[in-house]
Formats: sequence, C-alpha cells, structure tokens
Amino acid sequence: MKVLNLRCANGHGFEGWFASDEDFMAQNGASLIECPLCGDKIVTRTPSAPRLNLSGARAPEVPAPAGAGVVAGPQPAPGAEVQAGWLATVRHLLAHTEDVGERFAEEARRIHYGETPHRAIRGQASAEDRAALQDEGIETLSIAVPRMLDGPLQ
Repeated sequence: MKVLNLRCANGHGFEGWFASDEDFMAQNGASLIECPLCGDKIVTRTPSAPRLNLSGARAPEVPAPAGAGVVAGPQPAPGAEVQAGWLATVRHLLAHTEDVGERFAEEARRIHYGETPHRAIRGQASAEDRAALQDEGIETLSIAVPRMLDGPLQ
C-alpha cells in the first residue's frame, strides 16, 4: 500500500492510499480521485518523504526560539488546521440544517413570508433562483459541500 501526498488545483492538501503508482495513475487519469474538501478532480501528486517504521527510532528534536522549550516530531503542514476547521464547520452545518433539495428557493420564500415556521435549511438553487431570492431580500449563502459528506463513508 502506498500513501501519497496529493493536492487539488485549489491548493487543498490530502492523502491518498493506492496499491501502486500505476493504480494512482489509472484512477487519476479516469478522474476517480477528488479533493475531499472541494470536490475538485484536478489532482496532482506532491513530493513526500518515505515513512519508515524503525524500531526505537525517534523524530529529531527541533530547537525552538530561546525561552520556548523544545518541539519534537514533525510539524503539521501549513493550512492543515484551516482545512480541518472548515471540514468540521461543514459537518456541523449538515448536521443542523434540513435538506430540502431542489425545493430550496420555494422553502426559503415560504419561511421568509411566514408561511412556514422558521428553520435552518439547505439545498440546491440555480444562479437565477439565488438572484431572485436576493432581489426579494432573502439572504442565502453558497457553500461547496464535498460529495464524501453526502452519505456515510465506506
């Protein structure tokens, strides 16, 4: 099993596990790999160091600035905390909103005009529907939700 560091065209870094380099190339060539954050299918492999599990081996200690102590082990990639926070936020939104699907514009209007009780909803709307809602004073927010969050992970 090969663990590869990957990056989408939007700059999101993630790992992929493949049986071989050829397996990665075949899946990537068939657009079967997508970014877990934004769903982008333009994925490239980034340089990575091999991971060796040597008995008793330790990560080298990296001296910190004076007075700050010692930091041991590898440091997280820049942006990894931001990506994890964004993913947690999207999961929270999915867990605390009702999915009304393609009826989003209709339901948003019903809530806005008091025809149905106020509640948090999510769904799909065309650019024209979003513009019409905005003209009516109904605020919406578009968020790209990765397909992996649409259902249970296998």
